[in-house]
Amino acid sequence: MPATRLSTFDDWVDLFRVWQKDIGVDYPEITDYKFEAKFGPTRSNEIEFGAYKGRPKWEKVVSIPDQRMRDALLNLIVYQGDTEFASVEQQRRLFETSPSEHDRQSLCRVVTEEMRHGWQMCHLLMNHFGYSGRVEAQKMLERRAFDQKRLLGAFNQDVNNWLDFFVYTDFVDRDGKYQLTMLSYSGFAPLAQSMIPMLKEESFHLGTGQDGIKRIVKASVVPTQVIQKYINKWIPVSLDLFGVDRSSSAHWFYVWGLKARYDEPTAKAAVNLERMNEHSRELYYQECIKLVEMINKNVPAGQPQLYVPDFKFNRFIGEHARKPYSVHGELLSDEKYAEHLKEMLPQPEDLQLVSEIQSVEKQWISPKGAIQ
Repeated sequence: MPATRLSTFDDWVDLFRVWQKDIGVDYPEITDYKFEAKFGPTRSNEIEFGAYKGRPKWEKVVSIPDQRMRDALLNLIVYQGDTEFASVEQQRRLFETSPSEHDRQSLCRVVTEEMRHGWQMCHLLMNHFGYSGRVEAQKMLERRAFDQKRLLGAFNQDVNNWLDFFVYTDFVDRDGKYQLTMLSYSGFAPLAQSMIPMLKEESFHLGTGQDGIKRIVKASVVPTQVIQKYINKWIPVSLDLFGVDRSSSAHWFYVWGLKARYDEPTAKAAVNLERMNEHSRELYYQECIKLVEMINKNVPAGQPQLYVPDFKFNRFIGEHARKPYSVHGELLSDEKYAEHLKEMLPQPEDLQLVSEIQSVEKQWISPKGAIQ
């Protein structure tokens, strides 16, 4: 992408169009979509948590009383926007192998809405953060997931096929739901108001993933153990996305009224500022268990049930990072762990098998509506 210098949001839109073409998603149904910033009502006009609780939400960045808070807010918006554009780049090659027109249209909607979410974040940057915002909005369109340049590791991984896509949208996008929900309580009103439409759109992405896995399981063509490997791939990644344990950043995000707990309105226990990330991560993990239980209702009789890998398996962030725990939580030797990872995560032969199934077997996935 050619170097440029942005001065207006229209300049950024021109760069956005170049980005769409550069990554190969300039399909008519995507480019014809009317991209725009959307804002919805928040639960309250007052800050609901932290040191500024009860005060009016900030409508402008200059109203935020501390430069550290303004820098933290900028950082939150940048990271959120980066994940949105990254996910489009991860899914860009799936259009040519759609199992049905329904699935192609679902993919179009998912990637279009992810683009709009990135657009929304850049709209905030360009309109509220001056020169720094313009710089970050430009950099957002210059990084590439497939060049390993996105800010979070999960968004530099490949999404290779439609099984990958469905598991990704069910579990990685579900982490996105948690992040958007926590930001929906933000004391910065434009950010909180941005989250309401984004959450409504995100719900479709989650449903696409959950239904897709159920349809694959129902068809009973892709081996269950291969499906399990993709669950093992993406759930640990999603757990890591909540951030480090005992995070000082999450602590101050809360104190400053920028990012709340996932269950902020209903949480009965007093907030534990030392375990902000751990709190939401555990809620997410319990939700994953329920999701897999729902998927298992579609597993044909005699086939093995799917499961959620142990909380400690294949983690790279937190107290269990880089420790050799199995999918069932057993502590292994380093040698056995290396072998275990090959058995439990997708390998080249699994990619080849899924590719062959999806290109040869017409009934490898059940039609929409055939699931429980």
